Parts: sequence; structure tokens; C-alpha cells
Amino acid sequence: MVFMSEEMLPVSEKLKVLQYETIFKSGKWWSAVALLESFGRRQVALYLWARRGDKWKRKQKYVIHSRGEWIQIRDAVERFIAST
Repeated sequence: MVFMSEEMLPVSEKLKVLQYETIFKSGKWWSAVALLESFGRRQVALYLWARRGDKWKRKQKYVIHSRGEWIQIRDAVERFIAST
């Protein structure tokens, strides 16, 4: 399933966006998860941008390198959420 809006993600021209899903978007902040292709390799990245004037500027990018790494991240987040 492809989750893409009409607006293109403000990522490097060297990256090909295959799919993305916006997590949150307001007038000042935008976060999304993207499936990207870079130099023939696919990667999943979590982005956070801030609007500066009329342009989005990247504040953070976090690449998830493997399924094992994702499982560690997911499990840690779920443990913290359970404590709230």
C-alpha cells in the first residue's frame, strides 16, 4: 500500500522516494517515515522538518538499518509507553 500525499518530501535529490507516510504535519513541523532508494539500496528513514519561511528544512533524519534494529527500537519504545 502506498501512502503519499500530493506534496513531495523535501529530501535530497540523490534519494528516490518510493513510498512515505506522514506521521504529523502542521504549519511549522512535519514528520514522516519514508522508504527511499539511495545508490541502488533501499532504506527506511524517519524524518523531522521545520518550516523556515516558505521552505522545509530538515532537523533530524534517523535511518533504520535492519529488521533487528527496528525490533530493538520498537520494544524499547513500547516499554517506555507502558510506563506512562
